[in-house]
Amino acid sequence: MIRHLVLFKLAEGVERDDPRVVEGVKAFEELDGLIPELAFWECGWNVTDRPIAYDFAINSAVADTEALRRYLEHPAHQAAAARWREFATWVIADYPF
Repeated sequence: MIRHLVLFKLAEGVERDDPRVVEGVKAFEELDGLIPELAFWECGWNVTDRPIAYDFAINSAVADTEALRRYLEHPAHQAAAARWREFATWVIADYPF
């Protein structure tokens, strides 16, 4: 299995209630059950206010690197990620477990 972690940082001045952010969160939430390669899927807002903390996280798992590639290339994932490019940056980590 491959764990796929993504941490998002909202751009300066962008808040959680911004309509773009609300739609971006909805787009990611809707991936659960939509993309067959996803063996595990959860996402949510950070609950701490530490300066180094990121704002939103995705924790997911796929069977292997080929499944990860198919997930990343899936049109629904591409569309969801494109929304976030408007108002956030992110970092990822993919590792076997």
